Amino acid sequence: MNLHMKHAVLLPAALLVALGSNAQTPTTVSIAAGYADQTFYSLANGVQVTSPLTSWDLAFEINGLTSTILVNTAKGLKVYETPVSVEDWETLVAPDVANWTLISNSDTDWSEGALSHGNNLSEPDGLHLGWGEYDMDTHFVVGDKVYVVEVATDTYLKLRIDALIGGVYTFTYADLDGNNELSKELVKANFASKNYGYFNFTTGTTVDIEPVTSDWDLLFTKYTALVESEGEVIPYNSTGVLQNKLVGVVEVDGVDPVLASWAGEEFHAEINTIGYDWKSVDMVTFQWNIDQDRTYFVQDRASNIWKLVFTGFGGSSTGNFNFTQELVSATNVAEAADQALVVYPNPSTNGQLNIVLDQEVRNGTLTVLDRAGRLVKQQVVNGTGVLSTVPVDITGVEAGLYLVRLEAAGMVFTTRVVVE
Repeated sequence: MNLHMKHAVLLPAALLVALGSNAQTPTTVSIAAGYADQTFYSLANGVQVTSPLTSWDLAFEINGLTSTILVNTAKGLKVYETPVSVEDWETLVAPDVANWTLISNSDTDWSEGALSHGNNLSEPDGLHLGWGEYDMDTHFVVGDKVYVVEVATDTYLKLRIDALIGGVYTFTYADLDGNNELSKELVKANFASKNYGYFNFTTGTTVDIEPVTSDWDLLFTKYTALVESEGEVIPYNSTGVLQNKLVGVVEVDGVDPVLASWAGEEFHAEINTIGYDWKSVDMVTFQWNIDQDRTYFVQDRASNIWKLVFTGFGGSSTGNFNFTQELVSATNVAEAADQALVVYPNPSTNGQLNIVLDQEVRNGTLTVLDRAGRLVKQQVVNGTGVLSTVPVDITGVEAGLYLVRLEAAGMVFTTRVVVE
């Protein structure tokens, strides 16, 4: 599996921020002390579902052609692919970790669960899903691998996925010595409109812990990240934010959040684009540090765009994520995506700016913000368009970099100005 590499995004010369009048809303989402919970979150509607992280062991994909299966490694499970064939199921009676392959869920794609390991779906004629082979004639998937799940230190279950037929997953698990063998099923229809249906080994039952797919954008959770160390990729339990399917994220790094923009950038589908690395531990004070120049723009399931800036993290003592969120582009609001606010002179050295308007503006609001987002100047703007010019007095404004924003008729134009 390839690690998702994050790159710094350069600030465009002209910034577009739609719906600039929406406030930055301070928000806290919690996954409880000890990271005991996982929380599904909607940017528009807040927390949708919070459930115990330990409530599930296997997750079966409901929609899509990959029919992947996740294993809850974040709760401490380890899963191995063995060389034992399904026909030799009964011969697997003792640990043989040296000859097993440790596998993990992808941290970039929901449709690459641990049990997808070894699939050939990327090949033109690939029909193997990892855990089983798809039959073109019957449309059945028949399992052909045996797995071992370490559920606690030196405590193992052997597992095989028997089939996926008619929307029903069937699977079998037992103690490694063959005792307590159970066959179970998970019916896709019972989890309609959701990404996954879940199963718990301890209770031997399916679990419904996820909101409808269209109702959430972000998952706050403990998860297994794949981290490169000394040339090898290793699984490492992390705490962070994963995005839902069909949710895109732009990461803007190294830029003051006040001036950050998504304009011209590509929204990424990798589910760990936000991930965990916006925070770090100070090894002297043992306090959490938050990256002060990191901004995320999230395009939600409805294609609205939200600006997220993390402001704090409570660690395992509270499990709290603190951030501000702001709706900066809505699908039902007209946007001037190809327009830019033109000002001159820039840099300004004489206490005055001039705004050039290429369309009629009535009772527009012009604001000048400093790097901390504080209001420096505000005035009403009217203009006839056709390159009309509106003067702005900035006498007394200290030298520095400022954001100039014009809001008018449901549209917002912004640009940067240097005052010398």
